[in-house]
Amino acid sequence: MKKVLEVKNITKIYKIYKNNFDRVKEIFSKRNFHKEFVSNKNISFDLYEGETLGIIGVNGAGKSTILKIIAGVIEATSGEVLRHGRVTALLELGTGFHSEMTGYENIYLNGTLIGMSEQEIALKIRDIIAFSELGDYIYEPIKSYSSGMSMRLAFSIAIFSEPQILIVDEALSVGDAHFSAKCTRMLNERKAANMSIIYVSHDLNSLKLLCDRVILLNHGEIVKEGDAEDVINSYNFLISKLNDHEEKMSIKDGVESSFGTFDTEITNITIRGENSNSNVISSGENALIELFIYSKKELHNMTVGIMIRDRFGQDIFGTNTYHHKLNINFRANTHAICTYKLPLDLGSGNYSITAAIHSEDTHLNNCAHWLDNAAVFEVAGIQGEHFVGVCKLKPQIYFREIPSK
Repeated sequence: MKKVLEVKNITKIYKIYKNNFDRVKEIFSKRNFHKEFVSNKNISFDLYEGETLGIIGVNGAGKSTILKIIAGVIEATSGEVLRHGRVTALLELGTGFHSEMTGYENIYLNGTLIGMSEQEIALKIRDIIAFSELGDYIYEPIKSYSSGMSMRLAFSIAIFSEPQILIVDEALSVGDAHFSAKCTRMLNERKAANMSIIYVSHDLNSLKLLCDRVILLNHGEIVKEGDAEDVINSYNFLISKLNDHEEKMSIKDGVESSFGTFDTEITNITIRGENSNSNVISSGENALIELFIYSKKELHNMTVGIMIRDRFGQDIFGTNTYHHKLNINFRANTHAICTYKLPLDLGSGNYSITAAIHSEDTHLNNCAHWLDNAAVFEVAGIQGEHFVGVCKLKPQIYFREIPSK
């Protein structure tokens, strides 16, 4: 495959001064009056034509810094970036806009800044305005725009500049669901036409849906790279680790899909249809999901939860005992079974189950065990009314004729 971007050994070090006087003193003396903060350390990766690369990490991991270096907004301390085509970046909202100018005028200003010619902008301005759905607001000053309106305009200009590489940093999280879905469709269309995308988001489902490959950053370094679901599982472990004040969290035997303190452990998960008695289940059939648990320690007020994912790794349904107001206690050196019984009102397809034991409502609190993709099952055939889609909702339908006047 053709490389469109080469990031080679990028390191970015910021000098932190207590005040401006220390900055001046350093100029005229041989002493250092600053501390160094390493935002990126020896980062290397390639981006290929038509590929979508996701970048994730906790706040302060160095995501925004590497994006700005790729976009040419800031310079690296060392290393180099080789760009083989136009790069357009959606970074902080409002970047490249003049607040006193109208949206229409800012199309020319922002378009010029990202490398479009005046003739190119003139040819595409109607498409830009139409896609943004700003209507008559396009003739109002940018300072009167909401953040969602600014994002609409910025994305519209960026996508119609037809870059070889588009960088999207959390931009789609601003604004309404309709426009975000519209942007996602456009990104997929451009990707099919060989545009390459670097995508940063805290929306893990969108990363699974859009990205061919994901990079996990931590403390400015790449700690994991590969398939979206595998890397996101490592990210889940990382954020659990942040809340592990006693440093008890670990990965089981090098298997990154299984991590926790292991004070209590899920030893097995099974799923079977009440009628089929197998893991091939009809839509609408009652299913029994059983979690077999062994507890090494006495634990109180724990939570046992499940998450059902489709074949794309998208979260379809999740719940836990905390939300059902069940108080779960474990005695030391004992076995237990937690059973979920539910009508499996899902569309046909293959699914997996992830499970966790922790405190309170999420695995961020005292995660005893997280077990990813621990069981698989298939939904085949439909009991009851036919439907299409991922899940079966149960509407009541009313029809009546309206009398003529």
